[in-house]
Amino acid sequence: MRLDDFDPNINVEDQRGQGGGGFGFGGGGGGGGGLLFSLLPMIGSRFGCAGIAVVLLIFGAITFMGGGLTGGGSAPTATSRAHGTDVRSSCTLNAESRTACTAFSSADHTWAALFQQQGRQFTAPKLVFYDRNGQSGCGAAQSAMGPFYCPTDQGIYLDTSFFGELTNRFHASGDFAQDYVIAHEFGHHIQNLLGASDRVHNIQRSGSETEGNHASVLLELQADCYAGVWAAQNRDRMDQGDVQEGMTAAHAIGDDTLQQEAQGRVVPDSFTHGTSAERMHWLQTGLNSGDPAQCDTFGRGADG
Repeated sequence: MRLDDFDPNINVEDQRGQGGGGFGFGGGGGGGGGLLFSLLPMIGSRFGCAGIAVVLLIFGAITFMGGGLTGGGSAPTATSRAHGTDVRSSCTLNAESRTACTAFSSADHTWAALFQQQGRQFTAPKLVFYDRNGQSGCGAAQSAMGPFYCPTDQGIYLDTSFFGELTNRFHASGDFAQDYVIAHEFGHHIQNLLGASDRVHNIQRSGSETEGNHASVLLELQADCYAGVWAAQNRDRMDQGDVQEGMTAAHAIGDDTLQQEAQGRVVPDSFTHGTSAERMHWLQTGLNSGDPAQCDTFGRGADG
């Protein structure tokens, strides 16, 4: 995808090389259930992360998507332990940082314009880089979580080593696959601004586990659709093969695909992100329409 270089006025924070934030998740409650409840601000806001396999092994079954309960991920390189001191140095620290900033900047401008067209107030999120361990407004950030959005501080958190994992583990290579990661997390920010995140959070707090999981699925699929909307709004920047790169990534991170790989069986009631087919469907819906109004997963259901 041929995007303009990042806008130096975007909001970027860099926690790399600062020692990380450890495992200090906020919220009380001992045991797995209490820990998962303390993670509710993050649940439903993460891209299909590598940490899901960790949760399967530790808890023996899927409750919420969890993740980040162990360090996980590969050791950072000498380059990744460095950090920038301003937007430009942070965004040019390595190729992955530039890719993230460029996609983030494009999404920022795209959604600001869409909100303006609809007469809505837009507030930009921030992009936060960290390596292995960091700290977010929702608690500790860890590489095993994969990229995630924290509604508390409106931050999109990224350990750029995930882009390598996207290629090597999930076999989803290409620049558009990486852009999709950022666009999906930006979609969660849009949901936060529009109130969808609060809606799902309330369901997760007051409903059953199955109801909470289903609400999380609808939230994730809507973020996939919003990622497609962003791409459609920049269709003139897309290269041949970009759509397939996105579909490959969406398929690789479907709950059914991840569960089958991790435990050899699929447990639909525990889905939190949607099946591979559903994720591909809603990404395609956004790509085809370019219209956020077509992303009503809550009204139309997971399969559209």
